[in-house]
Amino acid sequence: MSLLALENVTHFFGGLAAVRNLSFTVESGAIRGLIGPNGSGKSTVFNIISGYVPLSSGRVRFGSRDITNRSTPSLVDLGIARTFQATQIFDALTVEEPLEIRIGRKTLATTMRTPGRDEELAAGFLVSEGIVRNAEQIAKISRPGDSANRENIIVVELAGGVKLKLSSAKRFGTISTSCGICGKTSIAAIRQNFPPIASAQNVRIKIETLLSLPQLLEGEQGDFARTGGIHAAGIFDLDGAAKVVREDIGRHNAVDKAIGRAFLDRLLPLDRHVLLVSGRASFEIMQKALSAGIPIVASVSAPSTLAMNFARESNQTLVGFLRPPSFNIYSHIERVILEER
Repeated sequence: MSLLALENVTHFFGGLAAVRNLSFTVESGAIRGLIGPNGSGKSTVFNIISGYVPLSSGRVRFGSRDITNRSTPSLVDLGIARTFQATQIFDALTVEEPLEIRIGRKTLATTMRTPGRDEELAAGFLVSEGIVRNAEQIAKISRPGDSANRENIIVVELAGGVKLKLSSAKRFGTISTSCGICGKTSIAAIRQNFPPIASAQNVRIKIETLLSLPQLLEGEQGDFARTGGIHAAGIFDLDGAAKVVREDIGRHNAVDKAIGRAFLDRLLPLDRHVLLVSGRASFEIMQKALSAGIPIVASVSAPSTLAMNFARESNQTLVGFLRPPSFNIYSHIERVILEER
């Protein structure tokens, strides 16, 4: 099943010409266009909403004056002539479909994910929930043979003697791409299931290595380059070598896939590794890292307060806003080598 979908969309290319002999700038979201006097400068691509450049959601300057706070003007009000040319193109979109995870005949959870590497996702999910601890506890991972929707179902058969704890699984329902585990009851259970990371003097990472990780992760994000709408999670060793990198529309799914691969390869615990995620560092990311024994978690964006507090209690190093040449450390700074001795 393909990870991407090519959709036929209408792409508006704006050819704008200034009637007045003044330059103006339009910023809409991440797209910025500058047209000089009498229409000089480069034509620019804009998002079109109801036939207008969405001025209310961006910033508009006419000459040197910022007129954003005025009542939303149309381009006609500014004396700007508009011509738009529409072209039919194909755009690559990330696929999002439900995956039903079963243990035997029992449905454990349904998660919204990007299809592909579903066996890794299921294994990582079971690890992060404390249902399995080692690869020998799983006898088989397969698709059901008698289901019309078999590509969206994964069946895990536990090894003989391994029993599913219903108390661990009863809270699972449909898991969205934005949230893996939520609720105070869940947090309390996690603290009971997974002990804090053990301290070790030799588990430290150099600043240069830490700063190199975002570029290394980006280099492995083929689907993001095509769609711009998918998360990534990478497991690196302390020297910066990538061990597993996975992508998914759900950031917690990307982490589950990465951890699941390491689990199936019998690499857990990952007690000398770093987990880097492309989005924010949430509590669920910290919890999943803890389940795999990962001592250092970094994200290119912000952490939540719950993630920070959980990291401090679990003896995990949490790094946020990892955007070279800077980053923030929110817990257990001792694992980052700040200067050479």
